[in-house]
Amino acid sequence: MQLEEVKAVLVDVLNLGDAGQALGPDSPLLGALPELDSMAVVSVIAALEERFGIMVDDDDISASTFATLGSLSAFVDDKLAQ
Repeated sequence: MQLEEVKAVLVDVLNLGDAGQALGPDSPLLGALPELDSMAVVSVIAALEERFGIMVDDDDISASTFATLGSLSAFVDDKLAQ
């Protein structure tokens, strides 16, 4: 599971600093992090694509993808397995 690397991308892109280190697999993202707005989602996806060498299509993304850090990490794992 890529949890720590996905967390590092989130902390970096959203400039969460030390507060981002407290994020765990069950930490809510969308709606819970004010920094994660629609433009930030695009930036996070681009950063994940670059970091992991994956391609994310628009129809791959749903609100459930960004529900928690764990769900976002699982999404990356699924993309890497393809």
